[in-house]
Amino acid sequence: MYYIILRVLYHKNNKTFEDINHIDENGVEIWYARELMPILQYSNWQNFEKIIDKAKISCKNSDISVFEHFTDVSKTIKMPKGAEKTVLDYKLTRYACYLIAQNGDTRKKVIALAQTYFAIQTRKQEINEKEYSQSI
Repeated sequence: MYYIILRVLYHKNNKTFEDINHIDENGVEIWYARELMPILQYSNWQNFEKIIDKAKISCKNSDISVFEHFTDVSKTIKMPKGAEKTVLDYKLTRYACYLIAQNGDTRKKVIALAQTYFAIQTRKQEINEKEYSQSI
């Protein structure tokens, strides 16, 4: 099922969640919100940022540090006529992406696929961590 989800997402967007993940300086897997936005079929940053804000509230209400999962970063983008502009972006953990998917527009099929993808990946990570801790 996991690979079917990736194929459907790739077919619709020409990219998958795996294509846009990065490894930060601490070896942690992260995503950038501005790269995640088109995969989740949001075309407007302001609308997507509302979803991010809802996800941050979910994180906070779960007594989990928002700052560990949603890190503000700035990014320089090219503008017409060679100009540049600095814009807000977020460095997101897998958990942050999961919360964004959970708070996304449920009328979009891609949101349901994202919810399933991050639920599966989160569960895989939990199993791996449990097996690792038991082997110590």
